[in-house]
Amino acid sequence: MPNSKRTEKLQIMLDDEELKVIDDWRFDHRMPTRAAAIRELIRRGLVSEDVEAPDTEGKTTTDFRVEPQ
Repeated sequence: MPNSKRTEKLQIMLDDEELKVIDDWRFDHRMPTRAAAIRELIRRGLVSEDVEAPDTEGKTTTDFRVEPQ
């Protein structure tokens, strides 16, 4: 899949604080673009086995945030 074309566009809304966390991670890891950093973070999240499943009961989209560690 490394040479597959990207044909789908995913749009998400982030606030300034969330964007700063992602950009800081991007620069710390020397990622070439913000999109590449986000794809890498998604990949890491999907392959991680030691992360608890989110509690989604009664929550809305605004309850899920990117926060600094």
